[in-house]
Amino acid sequence: MSALTLPAITHRTADVSGVRVFYRETGPDRADAPTVLLLHGFPSSSAQYRRLMDALGTDHRLIAPDYPGFGRTVAPDDFVYSFASLTDVVEGFIEALGLTAGGRRLAVYAFDFGGPVAFRLAERHPDWFAGLIVQNANAYTEGLSPIARALTAEKPGVPGAEDRVRAILTEEVTRSQYEGGTTDPALIAPDGWTLDQHYLDLPGRDAAQIALALDYHSNVELYPAWQRWLAEHRPPTLILWGDGDAFFTVEGAKAYLRDVPDAALHVFQTGHFALEEKLPEMAPVIGEFLDSLAG
Repeated sequence: MSALTLPAITHRTADVSGVRVFYRETGPDRADAPTVLLLHGFPSSSAQYRRLMDALGTDHRLIAPDYPGFGRTVAPDDFVYSFASLTDVVEGFIEALGLTAGGRRLAVYAFDFGGPVAFRLAERHPDWFAGLIVQNANAYTEGLSPIARALTAEKPGVPGAEDRVRAILTEEVTRSQYEGGTTDPALIAPDGWTLDQHYLDLPGRDAAQIALALDYHSNVELYPAWQRWLAEHRPPTLILWGDGDAFFTVEGAKAYLRDVPDAALHVFQTGHFALEEKLPEMAPVIGEFLDSLAG
């Protein structure tokens, strides 16, 4: 029996303004192809991309950092959690690793919270983007489900907002984000939501997540600006969506086509964490898209 060959995944940290950013990296650094930056969602970490890195890392360089307040990244006690500050750290991370040095560009995979980070980066550095992969990362009001609309209404100073947000930081809710909307929950490995809950339960993480949740309204307010950026720059775009997502509806996926009509849209019968169930179908589509950006 021949040996199975998988790419080696390295695990390192980078210091970015006092934040020790943990990240995973795999694949060849090819001059003719963009590095792929994998931006994770809530309440996850770079760990959500392990299987995708195994699938694509032989041919593509993929880098997945953990944000402050997530995974194994360590932030100072006085770090102020907001989507702008997460973007500051990811921007500094890209610069610290020299990922865009010499005019090189990135293919950015944006999932969930990765959307607000990616679009803020795009506004700051449009020249960094060779292509955009959007997976259940919303940028249109029609993509907000009733659950999402209720969460985006939670803001600092709203009576009871902190308690309502704290109520979603439980194992039951974390598990439901993975299994909800799937065709068969038995296909969803428990490792993902179990690991996410471990990190959520670390000291101080609840305060970080509450601060970010209460800042989520700032993303909705920026939707028009992000849509203008898409319409103006028309980056090569691949849209992947689990149609059983309880937070972001498939109407949000279709809305991207108004501003990037040449984008490729693929809808899968699964939930929010679409890669957990549909990686065998999604990985070849992603690989083909990345190949189209090379050269």
